[in-house]
Formats: sequence, structure tokens, C-alpha cells
Amino acid sequence: MTDPRLSDRARAAGSRAAGELSVQATRVLSAVAIVGLMLAVMWVLELVDYAGNGSLEQYGIRSRDFTDLPDIFSAPFLHANLDHIAANTLPFAILGLVAAVRGVGKFLLMNLIVILVGGLGVWFFGPSNAETLGASILVFGYFGYIVGRGVFERRIADTAIAVVVALFYWSILYGLLPNDQQISWQGHLFGLIGGLIASYVLRRRRISQREGRALT
Repeated sequence: MTDPRLSDRARAAGSRAAGELSVQATRVLSAVAIVGLMLAVMWVLELVDYAGNGSLEQYGIRSRDFTDLPDIFSAPFLHANLDHIAANTLPFAILGLVAAVRGVGKFLLMNLIVILVGGLGVWFFGPSNAETLGASILVFGYFGYIVGRGVFERRIADTAIAVVVALFYWSILYGLLPNDQQISWQGHLFGLIGGLIASYVLRRRRISQREGRALT
């Protein structure tokens, strides 16, 4: 004879599993939507810029120019040409999806931190004779966020993701070196720092049941 309590527990477990699966599916779809929307905005802006002979490039970051300080918010969404945005699209999509799947709200906050840290880093230390623009600030920020999330949260899944990302994108670290005057290593470096800061600030706390307090 079947114990009705076992059936109830099985149904409850099945319900919880279905609920968790639904939550994860929603997060994945939300991540695809927000990253896709950001990419769409970048491509539309680049097409407008292309049609206007570079009319939007004035909204990049010119270092130590106070009138350009607000442009730290526009620069990551603008590009110099179609080749520039095409080169950024794939790493932005892959790293962005990995970063966003934890939750759109946290992803948006992370973007704000990366834009502020990366943009201010370029404004203080970048070249003053050129406009710095491009999604590389965000790409390096996402990379730093994913790696930092695995380190600071000390979770097996996050650590594994960080290792895989580091293995597949180890060459991204080459962009941190000042090897090409046409490439803003300052944007790459401070974008990465912004991602690491965001991963620490937005990390999930572990709860100690014995002491009833949050652990970092």
C-alpha cells in the first residue's frame, strides 16, 4: 500500500522543480531580450552614424574635457564604423547573455557600474586628441563581472563558467596592453575593473543557518 504522504511529497517536489524550471526559462528569455535590445540599439545608432557621415561620433569620450563628461553614457553604444561594431557584436552577445542570465535587474546595475568606472577611467587617462567610443568597455566589463562572480561568490557553477570564459577568451586580455594607438586600452582596462567591482558589489550572500547571518 502506497503511503499518501510519499505521494504528496513527490507532487510537492515535482511542483518545486517545475517552478524552478519556469523561473530559469524566464531568466534566459529575459537575458536574450535585453542583450538583443542593446545590440539592436547599437546597430541602429551605427547605421544612423554611417548615413550621417560620422555625425554621432562627437558623443564619444574626449578625455579631460568637462563638456564631454556626460558622453561616458553614450560612448559604449557608439562605434567608429561597421567593422568596429561587427567585431564587438559576437563577444558582446555571448558574454552579455552569460552575465544577464542571473537576472535583468542585476545586469542593468552591473552595466551602470561598468559604464561609470570604464567611462571615468577613459575620461581621466585616455587620449585627449581623439573621441573614444565602442562597446569594448562593456565587453571587458562583462568579462570581469563573470570572472569576478566566480571568485567572490565561491560557487562551483560560477567558478566553472569563469574558467571556461577565461579559456575561450584568454586573447581578450591582449586588449589590455597599449599595443595599438587606435585601440583604447584604457577603456578595456577600466571596463574590466568596473566589471570586477560590480561582481563584488552585486555578489550573492550565503546565509549561515547556524548563526543566522549573511556571509560574503
